[in-house]
Amino acid sequence: MRISFKTFIKIDRRKSEPIYLQIVYQFIQAVQQNLLSDGFKIPGSRVLSKELKVHRKTVIAAIEELQLQGWVETKPAVGTFVRNPEIKNKNSGIYHLPKKADFSFKRSFILDSFNQQNQEKYKFTTGKPDYRIIKPEELGRFYAAALKRKRILKKSDEFLETGNDFFKEQLSFYINLTQGFHISKNNLLNITNKQILLYILTQLLITPGDQVLVANYSDDLSNMVFQQAGAKLKTIPMDEEGIRVDFIRNNFKKESIKCVYLHPKYQIPTTKNFSEKRKKDLLQLAVEYNFILIEDGGNTEFNYDKSLHLPILKLDDFGKTIYLGTFGKFLPPGFQTNFMIAPENFMQEARKYLNIFGNVDVVKEQALAEMIAQGDIHRYRRKALKIYELRRNKFAELLKEFFGESIKFTIPQGGLAFWVEFKENISLLKLIENCKTKKLYLPFNSLFQDKKTTALRLGFADLNEEEMRGNLKIVKTAYQEQINFILL
Repeated sequence: MRISFKTFIKIDRRKSEPIYLQIVYQFIQAVQQNLLSDGFKIPGSRVLSKELKVHRKTVIAAIEELQLQGWVETKPAVGTFVRNPEIKNKNSGIYHLPKKADFSFKRSFILDSFNQQNQEKYKFTTGKPDYRIIKPEELGRFYAAALKRKRILKKSDEFLETGNDFFKEQLSFYINLTQGFHISKNNLLNITNKQILLYILTQLLITPGDQVLVANYSDDLSNMVFQQAGAKLKTIPMDEEGIRVDFIRNNFKKESIKCVYLHPKYQIPTTKNFSEKRKKDLLQLAVEYNFILIEDGGNTEFNYDKSLHLPILKLDDFGKTIYLGTFGKFLPPGFQTNFMIAPENFMQEARKYLNIFGNVDVVKEQALAEMIAQGDIHRYRRKALKIYELRRNKFAELLKEFFGESIKFTIPQGGLAFWVEFKENISLLKLIENCKTKKLYLPFNSLFQDKKTTALRLGFADLNEEEMRGNLKIVKTAYQEQINFILL
């Protein structure tokens, strides 16, 4: 039976996509839709080129690509035939995977709070960037340019083990410029996923039973990773200057603490900054008690008041501090990276784990390196900061407009979220449920409640003014319903 290929293959010469690939994709669709059956003999290249009005070499290139993908089979002196690789799967019978595994496995209650399903129309986060600000097509040109670097592709296997030296050099330059450090690439380990970075840390530092100190309000993610490694977490109260050093002195013995995990700048979740004196006191205590300071500076790229807050790492001449940071958090997730800074001997051991996880995207690293070298990264950062600062100010106005004197907050000097404390001791769990009935999602890790504090960490950066107003209106309504119920 003669089939006209023009009925399902349409060539569009205005597209940037090569013509032979247009033929390939539409041919595959025709097979999947049963317009071409398995075993059908394809006309010769001359016939097809004449029918589709394309050069014969274009048709030959398309057939070769289809053959490589398994959609056609060429038999010498016989012809080329359609082969549908999906038929085998379709005819292999119906198989249902058992609902329950017939083997035992570990269950983690620690991870339960990280598996919330968000199906609501509106949502708050605990502080995320707005990925709509930097257009993906702007970044696409850097990635496309990196793909054309033959040297990068040739050395990709080597880079999977060692990383891209050009990127590490540019990243260390960027960190030194923006945060005032004086580090080299040998002090640096970068990896896309922060959880993996924390996992590497726990593998190198933690043995089950080690005591790790964190602030009484702290980051759930890092706490979870340390607990999974077997660490015993102890919470330390905070005051206006940061984690209380006197509490550690009065309640812990020397050599009993493995490390202290802290956010001295734009603390998570409270957004507060540690005082310079408190950071020096903590460092002195680390030397005296022989523990490690793990300083998380994940939000330091978002600094609105341009004030100088020295990281503990920059004060440390003793080698007691490990610094964690984020690069390009204002970019879409695929272009972000996390990094760790520490003395060289520690870094040498930490890099061994990169071979295990093998998640180095050599092309992305080249694109980011060129973005830094050409100065575009600073343009993107300034653009994002300007928008976030305006949104921060607007969010503060809206909080006052909707809640007035019923809450208290301080406008954060940096970061992507507000710490909002309610003056009434309402149930935050009920507040979440009330918001959910109104199609607003509030994550559990945004709630902080004890006898003294009833607070929410609310992200503002990923919301425009209309979204802020709509979300806060729902929270206000849910809050007022609880107040009215209490008064009844």
